[in-house]
Amino acid sequence: MASTIGNISKVPELRRRILFTLACLAVYRIGVFVTTPGVNRVEMKNVISQGGSGSFLGLFNMFSGGALEKLSLFALGIMPYVTSSIILQLLTVVVPALDRLNKEGEQGRRKINQYTRYGCVIISLVQSFFIATWLESLGRGGLSGGAAEVVANPGWGFRLMTMLSLTTGTAFIMWLGEQITERGIGNGISLIIFAGIVAGLWDALIRLWQVQKMGDFTGFDVLLIAGVVVGTVAAITFFERGYRRVPVQYAKRLVGRKMYGGQTTHLPLKINTSGVIPPIFASSILLFPSQIANMAGMGWLHTIADALRPGDWRYEFTYVLLIIFFCYFYTAVIFNPVDIADNLKKHGGFIPGIRPGKKTAEYIDRVLSRITFAGALYISFVCMLPVLLQSKLKVPFYFGGTGLLIVVGVALDTVQQIESHLITRHYEGFTGPKGPRIRGRTSARPR
Repeated sequence: MASTIGNISKVPELRRRILFTLACLAVYRIGVFVTTPGVNRVEMKNVISQGGSGSFLGLFNMFSGGALEKLSLFALGIMPYVTSSIILQLLTVVVPALDRLNKEGEQGRRKINQYTRYGCVIISLVQSFFIATWLESLGRGGLSGGAAEVVANPGWGFRLMTMLSLTTGTAFIMWLGEQITERGIGNGISLIIFAGIVAGLWDALIRLWQVQKMGDFTGFDVLLIAGVVVGTVAAITFFERGYRRVPVQYAKRLVGRKMYGGQTTHLPLKINTSGVIPPIFASSILLFPSQIANMAGMGWLHTIADALRPGDWRYEFTYVLLIIFFCYFYTAVIFNPVDIADNLKKHGGFIPGIRPGKKTAEYIDRVLSRITFAGALYISFVCMLPVLLQSKLKVPFYFGGTGLLIVVGVALDTVQQIESHLITRHYEGFTGPKGPRIRGRTSARPR
């Protein structure tokens, strides 16, 4: 590893890209501490802490890197861009015009990226307006019962200022992510989310040390938690790099006097094709009723919200079912076995023992359905891990779930990017000359 780090410093282009990436991430972290005008950040932090780390606001605060509890310019984070990107991906499957645009190559993808940026601005404006009105309700006996005065001077002036500030902050983060992708190490949007989640790691370690110092944890408990952490990260790495290799053989064909084809390769099918989208969708749907109940004040909505609180067995059971459903749903959206079978047939490829065309598509779909079930169970376990740790071991921080999946997956992607630069310059990779190559995730999340 030491020699690998030394090799990184020997490649000028790679060194510049890494330093540029670190500088952009530093700018992002500095902007997290710039509070939106007219907001009391102390009272805002109290409101977020009352909900807990597993609440809707707690999860939103985690993805924004702690910017929501400070109500900074970056309070919305990069999530409006991610939401816009997911919406465009779903619309590409439904709208024929977008599907044709997506198949036009680089020019079409640029057009879709432009639509994604417009969608990001629109979503940011809508979300910032609702955040502004919600902040004003906190000082009028809203969610906090009137105990907190988050907004000093409510009104349309505050709403417009908040909409302008938060939308500008999101647009700036989006621009930073694109700069990291083009001029940095790559995966700019993912790295910004990664930086926001990892920023809370130090605070979690301090809380664990304080609890252990008070005598609530023994040394064995700390070692047990460390073992669970290391084992979970290793399991995520194993599953994220897991593939089902479907053998593919290309028939020989004579073109002029040259013989082409005849080689044997494989079609890699990922165990976790859908990435981190299923737990994000599932948690958003389950946390939505409680927000509606708090705003509407209807009795039957409060009954549903009480049944769907984190920690309740009904919430956990529904959460797992939704994760499994969205794993299959999103995999079906982004992976089309019919297109894969047609492309294999067009280029003279076939799966041994399977007829080209419809039979090949059915075979790929059957294999993908089986490995998707294993991937769905794996994601469900990781997302249920925080509940088990906090209920059984009394861990004082939120470990696991969507955040851990993102952190490990982005780390694998980044290492793969660095290794590809090293191998291009004839240097050894992270695992040495005889070790396996790092394979990052190839899911459809925005980069």
